[in-house]
Amino acid sequence: MSTSVKLSSQDLIKMEEKHGAHNYHPLPVVLAKGEGVHVWDVEGKHYYDFLSAYSAVNQGHCHPHIIGALKTQAETLTLTSRAFYNDTLGPFEKHVTNYFGFDKVLAMNSGAEAVETAIKVCRKYAYERKGIAEDQAKIIVCDGNFHGRTTTIVSFSNDDNARRSYGPYTPGFIHIPYNDTEALAEALKQDNVAGFLVEPIQGEAGVYVPDEGYLTKVRELCTEAGVLFIADEVQTGIARTGRILACNHEDVKPDILVLGKAISGGVYPVSAILADDEVMGVIQPGQHGSTFGGNPMAAKVAIAALEVVEDEKLAENAEKMGQLFRDEMEKIIAKTDLVTKVRGKGLLNAILINDTEDSSTAWDICMALKENGLIAKPTHGNIIRFAPPLVMNEEQLMECVAIIEKTILEFKK
Repeated sequence: MSTSVKLSSQDLIKMEEKHGAHNYHPLPVVLAKGEGVHVWDVEGKHYYDFLSAYSAVNQGHCHPHIIGALKTQAETLTLTSRAFYNDTLGPFEKHVTNYFGFDKVLAMNSGAEAVETAIKVCRKYAYERKGIAEDQAKIIVCDGNFHGRTTTIVSFSNDDNARRSYGPYTPGFIHIPYNDTEALAEALKQDNVAGFLVEPIQGEAGVYVPDEGYLTKVRELCTEAGVLFIADEVQTGIARTGRILACNHEDVKPDILVLGKAISGGVYPVSAILADDEVMGVIQPGQHGSTFGGNPMAAKVAIAALEVVEDEKLAENAEKMGQLFRDEMEKIIAKTDLVTKVRGKGLLNAILINDTEDSSTAWDICMALKENGLIAKPTHGNIIRFAPPLVMNEEQLMECVAIIEKTILEFKK
């Protein structure tokens, strides 16, 4: 009879280092359990989660309603492929289209897969509805974007580390600065422009919030040019910024909405694009899909995840807690020159560290935060993103603020 040996954090880190591809640089904490805003490592140490799996766990870790839906469906039917109908996909499609106000949804699995789907639909619409010549369609994208890591997506990334040595690259993209409607207006004058793909807030770029009115002007310009406005809300959607969608802050509706991450509460891989009939109608049988896209488990989990957002008023909580968080960060900034700025919307926020992008200061601060019971990650070198689950209450938030303040005020470079 074999007896199981409990592995330590260091054992497990070494195991990943030896047997896994080194495509991530994780904070050296090995998590074993999660509940709500809390996580515990294999030694039992408690942490507040201030990343939420890059905003996938908006509803909190292991939410009982979502886990209940997963368990029930797992014992009933998990996968049919789309070769057959199943009894969960239709109800999911009805629920999600009504929820977000579109005619049609196309379900996939990952955020990058959803972005690829949006690109394909945009191009197909350009050729079959707008009369752009085959293989000539162009899509406008923004500098600093992060839409995933597939070959096509890294082709229009200007993150050299994500892009280098993966060529030849996919053509057909026009780069403009983010938060620059004059640049967009100029780019829209080019021939054969099919769409504009943009994040309402650039998350990976360091929670870069555009000027008020930016999305309104984007919608106006795209409508005037007859170009599809594609909003990538994989990270900003599902109540993260204090509205169900970040686009709702300016009451604009994109032609194609891209969702992922928190649409499943971090419980199961689910993503989707939504569009009205005119746009989605270009997709016909055999022209796009995946074995797992729209599977019964995904459908049930996504419905449950959206029910939690609605029932627990997570958008409203994110708005309230986010404003409180930024107010408290401003108080900390007044006490130190280590942090220069806080920015964000809802519970998607970041602080800017007073050091260069190539410094280790932000990473070192995150290591110190970990020791004090809060886990977060730097982005773009000198920026720390703070995005806790949206179920966080005021008492918990203030405890986390105290951890951040203590860490920053005691930090020595």
